Amino acid sequence: MIKILFVCMGNICRSPTAEGVFRHFLSQKKLDGRVEVDSAGTHGYHVGEAPDQRTQRAAASRSYDLSNMRARKVAPQDLDYFDLILAMDHNNLEVLKRICPPEKYDRLGLFMDYAENFDDDEVPDPYYGLGHGFDLVLDMVEDAALGLIKSIEKRLDGGGSKA
Repeated sequence: MIKILFVCMGNICRSPTAEGVFRHFLSQKKLDGRVEVDSAGTHGYHVGEAPDQRTQRAAASRSYDLSNMRARKVAPQDLDYFDLILAMDHNNLEVLKRICPPEKYDRLGLFMDYAENFDDDEVPDPYYGLGHGFDLVLDMVEDAALGLIKSIEKRLDGGGSKA
């Protein structure tokens, strides 16, 4: 079982989108029994809240259901439990590095490193922007999620140690 955690700041826009999209792709590829996925935020601003309504609307327009998700903050045990912890941007990656023991740094990374059609290394936070930002986040997340799926398929087929 490969365990992956997606992380943004508040866990109400980008990381739940990544979790929902990735779950959908895992199910399509029949990998959902071999990969566990979750999301969390580096800050506890929205703990217990559902994803932002704009995030849910944008996701639903592409048949992703995020309605059962609830925001949570990254916990110290997450750094032990998850094999791969993927931040949506450099700021959240730096927060993760500050709370992560150095011997576990190899678990940390940027989600967009798996993208194949976007050169951006960060998923922009759409929270304070206009509505079209949520669609851009979905485009970027779908791209990176498909790249991550390819990486995981190689790992599960014996082609490498890290997803």
